[in-house]
Amino acid sequence: MDDSLKYPIGRPQLPSEPLSSAERTTLIQQIAELPAQLTAVAKAVGGVGLEQPYRPGGWNGRQVIHHVADSHMNAYVRFRLALTEDNPTIKPYEESAWAELPDVAATPITVSLTLLEALHTRWVNLLHHLTDAQWQRTFFHPGNQRNSTLEQTLALYAWHGRHHLGHLKLLLPKE
Repeated sequence: MDDSLKYPIGRPQLPSEPLSSAERTTLIQQIAELPAQLTAVAKAVGGVGLEQPYRPGGWNGRQVIHHVADSHMNAYVRFRLALTEDNPTIKPYEESAWAELPDVAATPITVSLTLLEALHTRWVNLLHHLTDAQWQRTFFHPGNQRNSTLEQTLALYAWHGRHHLGHLKLLLPKE
């Protein structure tokens, strides 16, 4: 399979060293801009286009949009857990199984796009108020058996949003 279809913006690159304030600000801005970008691309793709998979064997556009909402809700909760508990173990979830649940097909994408707008507003407000020490707080992910800092998680979810935005762009009508 063409890796550019699976990873249209490349694979994630997580920081191994602390980020600068400017680097964090750039990543926070990417998270802040994502809901409007997803909405614009979804509108350009159109309803019929969103029912198509972005690659052979991949999710359709509707599933991608609902997945981003599901994933980013989990990320927001992970941030809050790490900020209020010492290295909590987070709960992984089966993304593929969630994408097949009946609400994904039955719920208009506007619901998840509205959810993302509200969620990202709360999340970005939280992110703008973290101290340098808070960015280094961690949680344990039992799925990959590693601790992640909130800074690494910020980089991952900024990438995650752009990654799935790239998938939706693959559904844009060809000119």
